[in-house]
Amino acid sequence: MIISIHQPAYLPWLGYFDKIARADLFVFLDTVQFEAGSFINRNRIKTANGPAWLTIPVKAKDHLAKTLLELEVDARQPWRDKHLRSIRYAYAKAPRFTECMPRLAGLFSDSEQLLAEICYRQLLFWLDELGIKTPVVRASSLPDCGRKSDLVLNICRHLGATCYISGALGRGYLVEESFRAAGITVEFQDYRHPAYPQLHGDFLPYMSIVDFWMNCDTPNLIWSTS
Repeated sequence: MIISIHQPAYLPWLGYFDKIARADLFVFLDTVQFEAGSFINRNRIKTANGPAWLTIPVKAKDHLAKTLLELEVDARQPWRDKHLRSIRYAYAKAPRFTECMPRLAGLFSDSEQLLAEICYRQLLFWLDELGIKTPVVRASSLPDCGRKSDLVLNICRHLGATCYISGALGRGYLVEESFRAAGITVEFQDYRHPAYPQLHGDFLPYMSIVDFWMNCDTPNLIWSTS
């Protein structure tokens, strides 16, 4: 059983989906605390003026002390309309704009106010669009599994993992000896970003999934060559 685990992410990049596609089961880690400056509530699209951030505003009071399950977006700000408008301007000439934009507008019609729930519902949308069949389990549906390396290890144990696919940053906090003792192999993702046809000049990697989706025929998706 190959398992990958990741925090919620807004409009994730291709490497996020590569981790999911390579696993037998994906754990949506919605029980941890919010990290300011992360990709949990923001990502980049490519515009005629270069990369531009799309950020979901969150309620500031105690936001760094709350779990992602508790964190609310700032409903006073019309971020959904703003993001859709930015995407429309950036990708109006993209090959799949006419096909994709109405579906994206439907996705953004959701009025959910909890950040983790927004990311989860959007994740299911993107997995369907990309044809990824990996089952998804929410960490909030599992028993309390601890913190940091112990959290990941205990989730893997609970779900019967034999292999865990970690992001490259996992080298900084995972205790690999503990995984080996539990009979679990750790594989660190080495994602090699593919180049694809893209608007607005020279190719820029690491954009939101929206960039690939608008520009390319998703059944021919190119995953990592690692």
